[in-house]
Amino acid sequence: ESFERIHRSNLVGMGVIPFEFTGGDTRKSLGLTGEETISIRGLDGALRPRQTVEAEIVSPDGAKRTITLLCRIDTEIEIEYVEHGGVLHYVLRNLARAA
Repeated sequence: ESFERIHRSNLVGMGVIPFEFTGGDTRKSLGLTGEETISIRGLDGALRPRQTVEAEIVSPDGAKRTITLLCRIDTEIEIEYVEHGGVLHYVLRNLARAA
């Protein structure tokens, strides 16, 4: 639903893309139990800070619905971190290039 600033930053630093619900959606209002399968669409092109993406939610009974999520990569450098698999990989690759 939302992230503490430091938690969001830590996820990005580890190469994990944090998403937030939009439009007032919450896990409770959507009835999410943790048994659903969620597929994120719209990440196959170039990432942009704070872009929106679609998520298809499939319930255990097979019911499908689509919602909009906000990608909480907030800056261009965070995009680079995620594309490299996290800050550590980003730094190591840059060090290797400089050697």
